[in-house]
Amino acid sequence: MKKNIFFILIIVLLCFIIGGYFLWQIFIKNNQHVFPSDFVKEKIRENNEMIDKKIEDNKILNNNKENISLIKNMQHIITIKTNMGEIRFMTYDADAPKTVNNFITLTQKGFYDGTIFHRVIDGFMIQGGDPEGTGMGGPGYTFEDELNSQTDSYKEGYKKGVVAMANAGPNTNGSQFFIMTDDYPLPNNYTIFGKVISGQEVVDKIVKTKVGQNDRPISPIIMEKVSVLEFKN
Repeated sequence: MKKNIFFILIIVLLCFIIGGYFLWQIFIKNNQHVFPSDFVKEKIRENNEMIDKKIEDNKILNNNKENISLIKNMQHIITIKTNMGEIRFMTYDADAPKTVNNFITLTQKGFYDGTIFHRVIDGFMIQGGDPEGTGMGGPGYTFEDELNSQTDSYKEGYKKGVVAMANAGPNTNGSQFFIMTDDYPLPNNYTIFGKVISGQEVVDKIVKTKVGQNDRPISPIIMEKVSVLEFKN
């Protein structure tokens, strides 16, 4: 009698296992859409990376207490990926709206991708943004300076990490810009539109590059990719 009960239990258990297996297969077949494809998984991964980057930007800004008024001024983060490392700076939208808009517009068009830092002066700055790489090129137009003595960026001046427009005289801004590697007493003739928030060590490494004629690096320093991220305070 006990053997018969045991045998019946084994049969019932097997039926449950086999039936459960077939039901699971039917469920998978009818609900394949709930399992993410490789494409969806990749998009999820990219989205997570963007979230992580925004978190990182927040941490950088929160730790940068020395210029709170300037931080409140910023709305975008520019990332310059070079063959020597990555530089990121925040833009001063309120202080230099036309300049920032111009830089972002060119960036979104891919204008800066593949260009070089064509002028490097140790103890001063690194300069780039010329599509020709000669120091004479630009986007094909010029626009006016934004030099407001009442703004915090103007008052701060050309200190290490400051990003400003290069020009050939008053109101001749185009696409060329420079990043300060040291505090330097320049006259207030160059529109300041941002400041480095990470990667200053990359800037410092670039400025130590060996140069030739016209302060041009012997080994090209390439801006492989320049991108922009909008940041809301």
